[in-house]
Amino acid sequence: MASYIPDLQTTNISMWTIPAFWVLSLVPRAYGTKLYKKSTNKDFDSRAPRAFISTVENDQALDSATRARILRAEAACSNGFENFGPFCAALVAGNAARLEPVWLNGLSLAYLATRAVFNYVYINNETQSLAAVRSVSYVGGLGMLFTLFIQAGNKLSKSVL
Repeated sequence: MASYIPDLQTTNISMWTIPAFWVLSLVPRAYGTKLYKKSTNKDFDSRAPRAFISTVENDQALDSATRARILRAEAACSNGFENFGPFCAALVAGNAARLEPVWLNGLSLAYLATRAVFNYVYINNETQSLAAVRSVSYVGGLGMLFTLFIQAGNKLSKSVL
């Protein structure tokens, strides 16, 4: 019987994690807009998505805790978009160098896990200790990307171009 689950030690699925990362980056926006709708009974204006932060900051119908949570969700979303380029570049570098699938898959999937933790903690953060957890998750993810770049650089420096 054929399995639909790839063997992550031999089958490279790392490029499939790029759309997964994009979706994971949009989840905080979806959460924030739903919370805004629930709290104010007003819709997110998709004609001017960059104005959402200003809208939330100035909406008197929001209590301060809800406003802060929505703004943190927006910040998590923005951070995801800001990290999309480095994530893609690390994967392209790793794939161009033909790193072993176990490394490409392991690091790309682990990176997605750090981003999920980052998003969750960022949105729900109300203490300094949770801010530290968010930072550790962020730096841990960056370490994974740097590992991909370093491994790719090491492998490419040994090959004849």
